[in-house]
Amino acid sequence: PSPRLPDGTVDLNGLWIGGGPVVSIAQGLAQGETLPLLPSAKAMMADRATRETDDPHLWCMPMGVPRGTPYPFRFVQNYTHKAPTHLFILFEATIHTYRQIFMDGRTHPADLDPTWFGHSIGRFEKDTLVIDTVGFNDKFWFDRQGTPHTEQLHTVERWTRLTEGTLRNEVTIEDPGAFSR
Repeated sequence: PSPRLPDGTVDLNGLWIGGGPVVSIAQGLAQGETLPLLPSAKAMMADRATRETDDPHLWCMPMGVPRGTPYPFRFVQNYTHKAPTHLFILFEATIHTYRQIFMDGRTHPADLDPTWFGHSIGRFEKDTLVIDTVGFNDKFWFDRQGTPHTEQLHTVERWTRLTEGTLRNEVTIEDPGAFSR
């Protein structure tokens, strides 16, 4: 079974490997589905295919969400007086990068300055951590193929610890600036 914190919440603390696409974001699609890229996004992806070495990750820039690497990452759950305040995801792949997820019930601010990891708020739905993120910049690539996105990107991640050693990650991506659906 999944380990739990003293308050009964699933314990996600620890070192993990995997969690997202590396070569192609299409790897996560259901069989028979294709990426619903808008023409402008297709053109940008075709241009990036001619300049693979421009991938920001190869220049030690953050990878954004949901891109994964073969390097470990760590969840760090922070609780004050048994009430969750923050959760952090620390990345080994890019030195000194981390994501901060607010767990205190706040909403996204109306006016955000776009960043590599956006603004994340989280909550637990039973044993699943749900992370809702907006406010991304348009600089990271979803994968090595250069799949683009815009600053309209909105992701919802669902992290479920199935067993002590198994963590499932499902991500919904919405971006009306790059995808038709």
